[in-house]
Amino acid sequence: METFLIKGITGNSNIYIGESLQNVEEYLPKGKTIIITDENVKNHYLSDFPDCPVITISTGESIKTLATVESIYRQLINLDVDRQTFILAIGGGIVCDIAGFVASTFQRGLRFGFVSTSLLSQVDASVGGKNGVNFDSYKNMVGVFMQPEFVICDIKLLNTLPKEEVANGFAEIVKHALIEDYSMFEFIEKNKEKALNLDPEVIMQLVTDCIRIKSNVVQKDEKEAGERRRLNFGHTIGHAIEKISQPGHGNAVSIGMVAAAKFSCKKGYISKQEQMRITSLLEDLNLPVSHSIATKGIVDALSADKKRDGDFIYFVFIEKIGKSLIEKVSFTEIEDFLFSQA
Repeated sequence: METFLIKGITGNSNIYIGESLQNVEEYLPKGKTIIITDENVKNHYLSDFPDCPVITISTGESIKTLATVESIYRQLINLDVDRQTFILAIGGGIVCDIAGFVASTFQRGLRFGFVSTSLLSQVDASVGGKNGVNFDSYKNMVGVFMQPEFVICDIKLLNTLPKEEVANGFAEIVKHALIEDYSMFEFIEKNKEKALNLDPEVIMQLVTDCIRIKSNVVQKDEKEAGERRRLNFGHTIGHAIEKISQPGHGNAVSIGMVAAAKFSCKKGYISKQEQMRITSLLEDLNLPVSHSIATKGIVDALSADKKRDGDFIYFVFIEKIGKSLIEKVSFTEIEDFLFSQA
């Protein structure tokens, strides 16, 4: 088991990679615990849950809303939850995002922790203290920064994931390598077949590397005022695509990373060869690298990006594989780039 500690403004978060869902009771405080999970996870793993009341939500990005949050609030009231109650989320990124937001806001804040059950969640969504929901078609528009007390990444739980969900996780894994660690990028290239087959040693290494990178970044910039923006590589255009066609977060980020790599190449930061190397690895990991969405639709979606600063947006470029930089780019420049690629 590998462990990491994030010391945040809102509290400390212990991350346990390779720990088991079956041992989660050891990490729970004394007193009442309420579990929040989704239908799929409950169907697969209910027998491994601690003996606690369970609130079950549906699946998919469409339920990541304030309506779902309101429904959970009502169930918590019916369960006589008080400020000493602990909220345990068992699920992927959507469950963790919703449960973290619920716990952070109900009765002005309850303690909470996560058992992360998807690859996308283990390498990204459950770590770092971002909790929130979508509002209308705006992704993660309503939320808070609040650290879970612990995150358990049980690698064995990945074996019941559909292949498309595994691929979604690989997009974030490649992102971490691109922004921070060239040797990690090489490791993925050399072990991509084993990774796709969920080889335990390879997946353990990749999850560990991602959390090492993300925890270091979050430690320096918990509330995304500067350094943490690097974790948004591929997400600016990716989120716009996700808003329009909802291909899945990892798929959208993969397309966004290809676009960001092309933009980086156009600005002279990386070579055409490096750009193609990035694209090739994403393809080999069964991720999409292109789309058929009208450019105007993407531009319109970008105009509502919450990271936009007036007529500018903070855009993450690749300076070389394993090194990234943040640049404040005019919205017009991004628009011109997008139309030049159409």
